[in-house]
Amino acid sequence: MSRMIALIYNWWNLYVRLALPGQHHEAITSRPLLLTGVGRQTKHSDQKKITITSTHGKQEKLAGAYHRLVTLFNELKMIAPQLTSAQCWSRMLEQVMAQFKVKKGTADPPHLNCLT
Repeated sequence: MSRMIALIYNWWNLYVRLALPGQHHEAITSRPLLLTGVGRQTKHSDQKKITITSTHGKQEKLAGAYHRLVTLFNELKMIAPQLTSAQCWSRMLEQVMAQFKVKKGTADPPHLNCLT
């Protein structure tokens, strides 16, 4: 059971990193933010559209998060026929891990001479 909980926790963290990059968000604050919306799917002329209505007070922050997700998924949708499933996952994980990359030009931390 603990492995299943850890897996779900990790998937949620990856999803939140895609939606809200730049900083870590704890589950206790990110879940109410991202799970308070009600979604409705409509279909017209073979096009499906999902409309999300949020009841959360930080709707501007949510709009930016959903816009980032839609942009990423639309990009993947355009090139997905040419990619394997592993390559699609790799592209999404690249987006998540981009937040953790070391920026070029930053200095290494100073070395401590504790043995002198």
